[in-house]
Amino acid sequence: MKAFLVFAGVLAVVVCARAAENKYTTKYDNVDLDEIIKSERLLKNYVNCLLDKGKCTPDGTELKKVLPDALQTDCSKCSETQKNGSKKIIRHLINNKPEWYKELEDKYDKGGVYKKKYEEELELNKKQ
Repeated sequence: MKAFLVFAGVLAVVVCARAAENKYTTKYDNVDLDEIIKSERLLKNYVNCLLDKGKCTPDGTELKKVLPDALQTDCSKCSETQKNGSKKIIRHLINNKPEWYKELEDKYDKGGVYKKKYEEELELNKKQ
């Protein structure tokens, strides 16, 4: 009986670990995106981080690490906060900093695959 309980406990830990592997960390979901958007300096620092032109904050490093996978998987591992936040930032960049958005697009979507995939949503973002 004790062996079964130990096995069940180990199995529960493995299952929880597997579930966690299927989502990105929510550790940085409380970052104030409005503060970043309002500050050209802060926003530029994040853009530079993603473009390998500057230092990265811990949350910038995490974003840089997961961005290619998030693009490829339609953000399937993102929390709702992350999905909403990414739309907010993309909308802001498209509407207010198109040159920065173009640089990011050139790095992360050289073939235009994701742009084509998300074109309809990007058009909606331009209007908002």
